[in-house]
Amino acid sequence: MKTLKQLVDKLFKDVPESEEKRVIKQEILENLEEKVQDLMAQGKEEEDAINKAIIEFGDVDEIKQELMQKTFPPKKNMSKVNLGFSIWGSLLIISLFVFANFYYTPKEIWFVYPTFVVLWWPLSMLFIWLRSR
Repeated sequence: MKTLKQLVDKLFKDVPESEEKRVIKQEILENLEEKVQDLMAQGKEEEDAINKAIIEFGDVDEIKQELMQKTFPPKKNMSKVNLGFSIWGSLLIISLFVFANFYYTPKEIWFVYPTFVVLWWPLSMLFIWLRSR
């Protein structure tokens, strides 16, 4: 039965450790051992019974995928929040430039130049938001 334990460990090696993974591995191992015992009771050799139980067991990809989703939930789309944050941040930075311009050098209007640079931030976030929709 050591072969079955090694097989189950190998099947779930890429799934992160968790209590649920341990429980599922234990259930699968118990089911395989029970199947082997049934086949041996029917007169099969132990090695043949193990091979047949493994073949009849099937694929565990769905179980592994479900475990992975519970461990790593899908990421939430934050592009709308990022767009709002970039708009408000840009407005604050531009207002700082306007204040500094009119407070320190009221005769020269220079705040327009850094404004063009700052506006690339919300424009890029708008592009990302539109692509994610």
